Amino acid sequence: MRAILIGFMGSGKTTVGRLLAAALATKHADLDDLIVQRAGQPITAIFDQHGEAYFRQLEQRTLANAIHQPGILSTGGGTPTIDSNAAILTASPVPVIWLEASDQTILQRVQNDDQRPLVNELDTQALLALKQRRAALYARAADLVIQTDQLAPQQIVTRIQTWLGERRVAAQA
Repeated sequence: MRAILIGFMGSGKTTVGRLLAAALATKHADLDDLIVQRAGQPITAIFDQHGEAYFRQLEQRTLANAIHQPGILSTGGGTPTIDSNAAILTASPVPVIWLEASDQTILQRVQNDDQRPLVNELDTQALLALKQRRAALYARAADLVIQTDQLAPQQIVTRIQTWLGERRVAAQA
């Protein structure tokens, strides 16, 4: 992987990941899509039939495999909140980028999305409390934080490209 994107649901990980991969002429992988392929069923069905613990085990195995593939990886919102996943992320030389968005932005983006199990289960207050609890875990895993609220996806991509270029130059010095 060239970069891994983390952040709460609705922060733009998949959108930015696709654009970044195109800009870098590489492939994009979405961890949730890889999990669906591996399990042969949608995430909502995995949660319903097997529970979150099973999903997180599947996620950890999929992440461990995906991190060694070329391209850009967009993770699920809970990925870095699980100790085994956080260990994989922090041990990897691949830069981890946290796309942070305000509560208001997140609520606008996910309010009618029935494909997100936690949105279906939690009310607004509980969802925002979950976002708050996860913030410190995202911060621990991240090499770069980008506040996305006032930025268009392409602007975020440009910032990431600039930062990746600066890292490459610093590594060569």
